[in-house]
Amino acid sequence: MIVKIENLTFKAIIGILPTERTQKQQIVVNVSFEYQFIDGNFVDYSCVANYIKKTIKKKRFFLIEDAILYLNKKLIKKYNIKNLHIQIFKPDILDDCIVSVSS
Repeated sequence: MIVKIENLTFKAIIGILPTERTQKQQIVVNVSFEYQFIDGNFVDYSCVANYIKKTIKKKRFFLIEDAILYLNKKLIKKYNIKNLHIQIFKPDILDDCIVSVSS
């Protein structure tokens, strides 16, 4: 099975600029992954979405890249998933574009 979680939107502290360390900014996360659906065993996508949101809020990462690497490791282990792709957007950091990093 392939699961996609798109436009998971919330506010969090993430970034290296002084204002980013004190003011929450909007974060948007897209995630996709695969897992083996056997005998009714499934991955609860609401739990995955909540885990991502809680982790980013709690860890207050300096770099999007660090957040992606951390989430990648934890999600694969916690949910036994494969082909995980994570994209994190910071839509408000620059006036003339939307910045994102993906794995």
